[in-house]
Amino acid sequence: MMPAMSNVVTTDPQVMHGKPCFAGTRVPVDILFDYLGKGYPVDYFVAQFPTVTRDQVLRLLDEARERTAREALPVGERA
Repeated sequence: MMPAMSNVVTTDPQVMHGKPCFAGTRVPVDILFDYLGKGYPVDYFVAQFPTVTRDQVLRLLDEARERTAREALPVGERA
């Protein structure tokens, strides 16, 4: 299991079958990526899921960007 991203995302087997959710909500994080992938802006997502704050979404995206930058392979190791 991947460690939670700071306090933005939580996992609990008792909430949404253990799917990563925005902390303090029952909103799975993957729904955000579905919305973004379909071209919806962050503000639209937040309007649809009022238990999630805009700040939570932006922090999640920032932390995901930082994590992927840290875990990127050096140029010489790419396939």
